[in-house]
Amino acid sequence: MEYLQQSNYLPVLVIGVVVGYLSGLLGKGGSAISTPALQIFAGVNPFFALASPLPASISSTLSATAVYSREKLFNKRVVVLGAVFGVPATVVGSWFSSYLPGKTLMLLTALFIVTLGGSLLYSYLRHKGSSVETPVNSDDIRASQIVGAALFIGFLSGLLANAGGILFSTFFIRRLKMPIKQALACAVILSAVLSVPGAITHWCLGHIDWNIALLLSLTAFPASYLGAKTAVKMKTPLLEKLFAGTLVIFGLYDIFFTVWK
Repeated sequence: MEYLQQSNYLPVLVIGVVVGYLSGLLGKGGSAISTPALQIFAGVNPFFALASPLPASISSTLSATAVYSREKLFNKRVVVLGAVFGVPATVVGSWFSSYLPGKTLMLLTALFIVTLGGSLLYSYLRHKGSSVETPVNSDDIRASQIVGAALFIGFLSGLLANAGGILFSTFFIRRLKMPIKQALACAVILSAVLSVPGAITHWCLGHIDWNIALLLSLTAFPASYLGAKTAVKMKTPLLEKLFAGTLVIFGLYDIFFTVWK
C-alpha cells in the first residue's frame, strides 16, 4: 500500500484540529470525519484512512476525558463493564475487518451514523424543553444492558475501525436515559479504551500509516480538550441538537463521498 507523502502533511494536521475539536465536543473518536477527509484532502487509500485515525483517537479522547472528569460526570459501573466486555469484542471485530473491502466498511459506518443521528434528532425536536439533566446512578442500570451493548458496539467498533464513541453515547442516551453530557463523558473514556485494542489489531493487519497517526495526534490532542470545554459549558438542548445534527450531516457526507468515489 502507498504511504502518506510529505507534501500531504499540512492537510492531515488541519484535519487533526477539526476532528479533535469535534471529538471533544461530541464525545466520539472522529473517524466519521477523518476517514473521508483523509481520502479527499490527503489522497490516503481507504484502509489507511479507516484505521490510521485510531491511535490519534486514543490521545484526543484522553484529552477530553481530563475535562469531563472534573465535572464528575462519569458512571463507574458503565465504564468498567463497557471496557471489560468491549475490549475483546473490538479485537474480534478488527480481525474480521480484513475480510471486507474498505468501501463496504465506510458505507456500513455512514449508514449506521445517519440512522442514529436521524433518530436522535427527531426525538429532540419532538420533545422540546424536556432535556434530561440529572445524572443516572449505577443502581438504576442493569449489568446485562451494559454487557450486551459492549459486546455489540465493541465488535462493530473493531469491524469499522471506529473508536465507538458515537455508538456508546447514543446507546447511553436512548436506552439508559442519561443526560447528554454524562453520556458523552462515559463515551469518551470508553472510546479511549476501545481504541487501544482496535489500533493494535489493525496495526498487525498493516492498516495503519504511523505518519498519519502521529500527525493527527499532534493537533487533535489540544483541539479535543477545547472541544470538551465547550461541551460542558454549552446549554443541554443546544448540545443535544448539535450532536444529533452533526451525526446526520457527516453520515450523509460519508455516503456521498464513498458512492461518488
